[in-house]
Amino acid sequence: MADKIASYQNDAQVQKHRWLILTAVGLFTFMSTLDGSIVNIALPVISRDLHIPMNQAEWVVSLYLIIICALLLFFGKLSDNLGKIKVFRFGTVLFILGSLLAGFRISLFFLLFARTIQALGAAMTMATNNGIITEIFPSTQRGQALGLIGSFVALGSIAGPGIGGLLLAKFSWSYIFWINVPIGLIAIVVGYFVFPKDITLAHAPLDKMGAGSFAVTMISLFGGVFVGQQVGFKQIGVLVLFIVALIAVITFVRTELSYDNPLLSFSLFKNPNFSLSLLCALLIFITNFFFNVVTPFYLENARQLTPSQTGYILMIFPIIQVIAAPLAGSASDKIGPKLITFIGLIFILLSQIGYVLCGLHTSMGLFIVSVAFMGLGNGIFSSPNNSLVMSSVATKDLGIAGSINSLSRNLGMVIGISSATTILFAAMSHNYGHHVTTYLPQHPEVFIYGMHVVFFISAVICLIATVLTGWRLLAKEN
Repeated sequence: MADKIASYQNDAQVQKHRWLILTAVGLFTFMSTLDGSIVNIALPVISRDLHIPMNQAEWVVSLYLIIICALLLFFGKLSDNLGKIKVFRFGTVLFILGSLLAGFRISLFFLLFARTIQALGAAMTMATNNGIITEIFPSTQRGQALGLIGSFVALGSIAGPGIGGLLLAKFSWSYIFWINVPIGLIAIVVGYFVFPKDITLAHAPLDKMGAGSFAVTMISLFGGVFVGQQVGFKQIGVLVLFIVALIAVITFVRTELSYDNPLLSFSLFKNPNFSLSLLCALLIFITNFFFNVVTPFYLENARQLTPSQTGYILMIFPIIQVIAAPLAGSASDKIGPKLITFIGLIFILLSQIGYVLCGLHTSMGLFIVSVAFMGLGNGIFSSPNNSLVMSSVATKDLGIAGSINSLSRNLGMVIGISSATTILFAAMSHNYGHHVTTYLPQHPEVFIYGMHVVFFISAVICLIATVLTGWRLLAKEN
């Protein structure tokens, strides 16, 4: 298998087009991640246009993320068998088809159906992107290439609200989905001419029971979380969903431990570089989406900035990350990734401390510097962390390793989104003495209290990742 990867890297035609391959993969990585966050800003418009309550409109976002989490491992394993490029290509077609259908303003049911198709395609491309890049690029450029993929992920996840706002200012909400179609077709055409044929095929039987039980776990668990936020966690239907999730995860673990070719081999996690890097990616994406959820309240409501001013400030994050990620990837190729990841986490931790210090009357410069530190830290961290994950496994496991890597990021997104508002409003309710579910214009200090609690928790989460990474660095040196 290693010889086959070497043949990719010794193939002059493949190496000639490797940056075009990266561009095609990166465009779909960007779009599939973007569509997890860009729709949020359009939910009020979709709600009015389709004549549905806001809590039903929120499923346009939730369903997309849940399906991706449910199917990432399955498509990662399937790509090891059928070929990563073949699965990626099929995913691009489904994603474009789903994007086209989602723009037709027919009904909520039709929109959710289209989002399901879109999520299937997104899961296929997310599950294979890191594996394709790892196979194509030589080790001397792998960190830089994976860093660029990390930049596409970060840009898509953070820039969604800004891009969505610009589109909604001029067009209907349909174009939030339709913008994917021409960009996706360009990427497909480029890929048609530059993608090589798959040569790393495992031909192992698929673990259908494992795939099914994992999907049921994700759907029932996060379905219960999102429904519970709307109707209360003590409702019988929500409790049933959590019970189903518990039974499904027990079934999944027992299946994986007994199956000869499991969907997820727990032996992968015996490698400390693999396990710790995945855990840190999960923690940092939770931290990022705490930031994503809370900061618009702070800037637009508490500090009375306009949406355009808020957009300019928040765009500092992805811009700096996009610049820093490939540079950090190049540095990790030369001096190793472990020190680079630790430095990146230090900057992210400093940003969380900065947010905790921000209040109603503190200098906006403190917040802007904190945003810049967060973008810089994420840019420095993401590239070498991706490289650590993908270089820690055998060639035959690159597909499943890439899908697990994507799963950790998507779980971070879902956990961050679902828990940030819960923590924020619980803290606000505690401070105010009454149940609070929204911003209180007459009591901005109540929001500031809740914001400080959220960012204190995110700082603790980031500190855990930093300490673990620092321990790994010191253990290596000793």
